[in-house]
Amino acid sequence: QVQLVESGGGLVQPGGSLRLSCAASGSILSINAMAWYRQAPGKERELVATITSSGRTKFADSVKGRCTISRDDARNTVYLQMNSLKPEDTAVYYCNAGLLLSYGGSWYDYWGRGTQVTVSS
Repeated sequence: QVQLVESGGGLVQPGGSLRLSCAASGSILSINAMAWYRQAPGKERELVATITSSGRTKFADSVKGRCTISRDDARNTVYLQMNSLKPEDTAVYYCNAGLLLSYGGSWYDYWGRGTQVTVSS
């Protein structure tokens, strides 16, 4: 069974740091772009950062300069390093990836179940 599993969330004080991980498991031939999204209570899900298969990255203006995204293709894992965290970063963070499961098949969009990040003193 193919799945994405996030980890690394938790409670952190303002100004602190967290590193989120998302591992893709199952029978996967290839992974295209990977991304992190977040959804705060009462708000729509928003894109935080993306990384292409070639390593090109893009960030939301709200996290630019405070976050980095990286991937380890040998481990089918994407990371989100978040620094200088603010209370407004509080949200459930979701991993997203485009996966190829079979030769000649289609790319499918997969989501993890999310990990809670709470920034509070």
